[in-house]
This record gives sequence, C-alpha cells and structure tokens, in this order.
Amino acid sequence: MSAGRVQLCGRFVVELDGRRVERELPRQGRLLLAHLVLERRRPQTRDRLADAVWGDRPPPSAADALTALVSKVRTAVGAEILRGRSELELHLPLETAVDVEVAETSAHAAESATALADWPRAWSAALAAQMIASRPFLVEHDGPAWVDERRRELAEVLARSLECYARACLALGGTELAGAERASRRLVRIAPLRESGHILLMDALAARGNTAEALAAYEELRTLLRDELGVPPCAAAQERHRALLA
Repeated sequence: MSAGRVQLCGRFVVELDGRRVERELPRQGRLLLAHLVLERRRPQTRDRLADAVWGDRPPPSAADALTALVSKVRTAVGAEILRGRSELELHLPLETAVDVEVAETSAHAAESATALADWPRAWSAALAAQMIASRPFLVEHDGPAWVDERRRELAEVLARSLECYARACLALGGTELAGAERASRRLVRIAPLRESGHILLMDALAARGNTAEALAAYEELRTLLRDELGVPPCAAAQERHRALLA
C-alpha cells in the first residue's frame, strides 16, 4: 500500500492508497479514527476508545455502539490497517503524513535551526508548522477532553513557530521585516503574557524605523503586566526600552 495522508486540522482528510476513506464514516466514526491515528503507537482498549468518543457522556449500550463504530472504521480503512478485537491498533502505511505530527516536528526543527542561527531553515520550518497549527483541530467536534488537550498543544506549537518565524525574519532582514512584524503581532494577540512576543514586536518595529510604535508596544506590555500580574517587564524588555530611548 502506498503512503497515506491524514489531515486533522482544518478539513478532515484521510487518504489511504489513493482513496478518501473519511467520506465513508459518520461524524463519530471520524472522531474514533482521529484518535486511533494519534494513538497508533500503542494498543487501545475498548474502554479507552469509548472514552475517546463519548467522554463522560456514553450512550445507552455504549459497548454495542462502539462495536458498530469500530466495524464502520474497519470497513473504511481495511482490516489490514485496523487490527485486533479487545484491543485495537491502527497500522498506517509507512511514510504516511499526519499533519499534527508534521506541525510538531516542524516546530522542533525551527527551534533547532534558530539555536544554530540557520535562518533560512528556521524560516521554512516555522512557516510549515504555523500553516498547520493555524487551522482548527477536528473542527466539527466539541470535546471530549483529549480533543481540547490537543487544541491546547497545537496553540503552543503555533506560538513557538510564530516566535521562530519572527526571529528568522528579523535575522534575514530586508523584505522579511514585514513578516517579523506580522508574526510578532499575532504572537502577542494569541499569547499576550508571553514577553518574548512583545520584545520581538518591539524589535520588528524598530528595525522598520517605527521607533514610536516600538515604544508604544513596550508601554502596552508594561501596562498589561502591571494590571494582570503586578510585575514589571523582564530585564530583556527593559533593556530594549532603554535602547529605544537612547
């Protein structure tokens, strides 16, 4: 079987051997398949699968309902991919790309490249991560708990990738400075207490010649931290502020 593709952020897509199998599944079947994809490296008991689908609100005769769902998923993906009875394991073809995992790997690659000052690689890896993490995870589902946890993890992946992207754009300079400003503004918006985002925004504005806006960005950070936490900005932010005033 050829390599597959799984997209859990944005439109739900599961492509195996050139066939779109998600079209054959009901809504809860897609949720079950998504859980099996992300947990495919360890066997899943039926109790765990029921919890993954219904959380603390199982339907009457949950065991029978789960059996029916498993049967639909097995028919869609094939018995050679979904194996087991009391415990189930998903065996995707080698080299199958799962977008959530690509985002996590790309964010890590961006951070490694940033640490090495390999700015072109940091730029491309960070962009790849944020393009995936920007899309909503399992958009048609409200909960259960593992879905919310994955959304929180992807929000952190997005913040990390935005930070690396902004740093790379600043280092590359030129036409990329606008990208640094956009990324840092977005980082400040989604993670307002993350001081590194505010510092990057100050740096990006200053690099573009907008010193007054950079000073205003510092003042917004100072006011936010005072009102929310009762603390001053970190030493790095204060140092940037002094440099802007010099």
